[in-house]
Formats: sequence, C-alpha cells, structure tokens
Amino acid sequence: MTAPLDVLVVGAGPTGLALATQLLSYATPFRIVDRSLDRARESRAPAIQPRTLEMLAPFGVTDDLVDRGNATVGLHLHLTRRVLRVPVFDVGCDDTPYPYLLFLPQSETEAVLSAHLAARDVTVERGTELLTAEPEGDLVSCRLRHGDGSEETVRARYVVGCDGAHSTVRTRAGIAFEGYAYPQTFLLADLEADGLEPGAAHTYMTAAGLLFFFPLGTPATWRMIAMHPPGASVGEVTLDLLQRIADDWTPDKPVLRDPVWMTSFRIHNRGATHYRKGPFFLAGDAAHIHSPAGGQGMNTGIQDALNLGWKLAHVCRGAAPEELLETYEAERAPVGHGVRRLTDRAFTVGTSSHPALRLARTRLAPHVAPLLLRATAARARLFRTVSELAVHYRRGPASGTGPHRPRQGPRAGDRLPDTPAGLQRRVAGPGYHLLLTGPGDAWPEDPPLGGRHGLVSVHRIGTQSPWPGITHALVRPDGYVGYLARGTDLTGLRAYLDHWLPAP
Repeated sequence: MTAPLDVLVVGAGPTGLALATQLLSYATPFRIVDRSLDRARESRAPAIQPRTLEMLAPFGVTDDLVDRGNATVGLHLHLTRRVLRVPVFDVGCDDTPYPYLLFLPQSETEAVLSAHLAARDVTVERGTELLTAEPEGDLVSCRLRHGDGSEETVRARYVVGCDGAHSTVRTRAGIAFEGYAYPQTFLLADLEADGLEPGAAHTYMTAAGLLFFFPLGTPATWRMIAMHPPGASVGEVTLDLLQRIADDWTPDKPVLRDPVWMTSFRIHNRGATHYRKGPFFLAGDAAHIHSPAGGQGMNTGIQDALNLGWKLAHVCRGAAPEELLETYEAERAPVGHGVRRLTDRAFTVGTSSHPALRLARTRLAPHVAPLLLRATAARARLFRTVSELAVHYRRGPASGTGPHRPRQGPRAGDRLPDTPAGLQRRVAGPGYHLLLTGPGDAWPEDPPLGGRHGLVSVHRIGTQSPWPGITHALVRPDGYVGYLARGTDLTGLRAYLDHWLPAP
C-alpha cells in the first residue's frame, strides 16, 4: 500500500484545480481525481471577478487568464424605450489591479489551471471515481475506481469534496444539503448574435423575465441566457426557439446563428449544513449552489479553495494547530450564505411573475434605475459586493487587533488592498507577510519573530501602505489581514503568532 497522502482532492473543476494549485505551492503531498474523462469543454461559468484574479495572481496564472479573456467594463441595460449604458467597476475599485469583470469561459479557466499543474508534473487523474471514504484512526481510507475498472485504496489525512452539487464526499461525510429548486426553466447558448454592440454585456428587462447576452470571445462571441417562454413546452433547445425569444423580448432583434452549445437547465438554491465534518471538507458547488445572478458561483468556489488550501498545508507540515482548520467553516460559511441570499433576491426580482414585480421591471425600472446609477456611493458598494472585494473575515476567530487600531485603512479580517506601488504583488509569495509601515528607523533591523523567519516574510513598506503613521500588519497567505496594530510594540503580534503559527 502506498504511503498516506496529506490531502485527497475530489473534483477537478475550477475549485479543485485552485486548491491543488495552492497545495502545490506549499509542496503538500496530495492527489486530485475526477470521475469525468476530460475537463469542461463547454463555457459554463463565463466570468471571473476581480477578487478571484487577485487571489490567483500569486501562482502566476492571472496574467494568462487576462490574456485569454475579455475585460468588460460596460453594461447596457435595455429598459422600455431606453438603453442605460452603465460603466462597471468605474467607482469603488481603485484599490485593485483588476478593476473589471473578466469574461472567460470556464473551459479556458480550467485549461489555464490544468496547464499550470501539468507544467509542474502534477497529474489530474481523470476517469477516477471515489467509491467509499471511511475514517480509520487518523486517516481516511478511500476506495478509488479508475477508468479501466481497476480499484485502489488510498489513505489520506484529509479529503476535500470539490465534486459539485451531487458530491460523493458530502454524501460519505453525512452532511445534509438543504434548500429548494426554482420553478423556472432557463435556456443557455453560446453563439453568434449579429446586431449587438460589442464590448459590453447586454441585459433586457421584460415583463416575461430577463434576457442576457454576455461577451465571451470563445468558443463563440456571445453567451445567451433566457427564461423559457411562459406557456411553451419544455423540450429540445433549438436555434429557432432562441431566435423567437430574441425577436419578442428585444427591440434590436439580433440575428442569432452558429450555436456552439445549447442547453436548458433548472436552478437550485441549496447549501451544506456544514463545510467540515472531521477529516472531510466541502468547497464550491459541493457546499453551495444558487442562481448565476452576479457571476458569483465559480468565484466563490475558487475563493473557498484558496481559504482552505494554505490552512491544510500549514497543519499538515506541523506549522499550525489543528484549530486553524476550524476557521474554514467559520469564515466561508457566512460568505456562502450571503451569496445565496444575494443571488436569490436578484433572481426573484428579475424572474417573478408577481404583478407588482412585473410592473417594477417594465414601468418603474426605466425611471428609478437612472437615479440609482447616479448615486456613485451606492453603486460603489454594489460593485464591491459583486466583485467580491468586500468579502471579509472581521468576526472570524483568526482576525486579531492590537490595543491600538489604526484609525484609517483596512481592518483585521479585510483583504489587503493594492496600492499604486503594487503592494499585493510585493506580498505574493507563500506564507505570512509582516508589513512594517512608517520611517525605516522606527523598526529594528531584524524584528524578533521567535524563529519563524522561514514562515513569515518581513516587508518595510514605509509610507507606501494603506495605513497612516507607524503600523504593523500580518497578512495571511490568502491576502487577508490577520493581525493589525499601531505602533512598534510587537507583543500582541507575538501572541497572535504563538497561537496560530507556533514557533518551530
């Protein structure tokens, strides 16, 4: 029998691939398996949010994603008798190097992450299915079936289910998946649409529901999503059906042609009752599924993975206590609940057949929307929410503040914002990063870290920081501020490190 693994990753979609990428950066022994014979070839999730691009940047894959994608900063909101041209991420996003929504098919996202792993001799084991997973002492005994029918038993300290809505890991762990299905059926297609202005996303608000065209670029120029017409029978999705919807629901009547992929689907809103149970963890669609409103699903899953991966790596190498793993659910479950709530509200407003909401979409929206869009503060809050830049762990157990908190700047638990000097790129390496601000002579040449110099990198950033005056901040491996205090007294910092990163 082979030596035990630290982590078995089940599922090689974007969530599993992101987790494998982070585990690889810490040289954590793992395997990644997926019962599908090939990665996604359809476009599926079509957009990457700014926060996801930030979190993937330390691994060297974000530039490739951006090169392949379509950085769209405009939304055309087609209302009754008028079109609103809404700039996206023009306010509230001046602290990120990626102030745009990147349209890129999921197939391309998976291709970039898979190529990154393959270049470093990591094999994604396709056609390999998890049959059973049973805890045995300090390990989990996992039975795998390979594509040729052979079976193998693998032992791992931890098993992470990145295996989607029908997660085998969730079932084996005995974690419930609670929620409901929406009654509507939706149509989706990747195709060409002549007559649409390029370089922007197009949303049509009608009495019957919403119709979207998103700029993809590949495998087709446009992604079309529409509610199935009321009263029409649900059957095979055809180009004729999609054209009828475009003719009936838009004044432009774009000419649809050359479909690459067409399908229908139902939407669910469900969540796992726990993100961890013993040695089992859930991430991505295995933990939460919801409406695609706002492009949150894949992005939330990738960020689940990048919250969990470094914690597993530190615990497995003995650099952190097992308690660190408890912070995963404490931090990410509220995010998942919030995304489900946000997307449910947006979905209900956009699709409900209730007379009041139908009236709001067709009669009130043309008058109210322009007023709301002029309120830049409200728009900035909305864009920071959708971009996931507003995600924070201020109430999480691994966020600590010293006796003197800076009066300005991010708080403990917030993401580290970027600065004109490129602060995020400066702290992009694995491990923790200690930021020392203010005059250089305020700090000792070698700050006392208690033997943790291999685990904590020190950066003197002077005035090129988000905080005024003399401040010290410990940035976690996922780019969130773990500890923060004013002044040069490092007593609180050392206590934080003693708890979460004990000295070797």
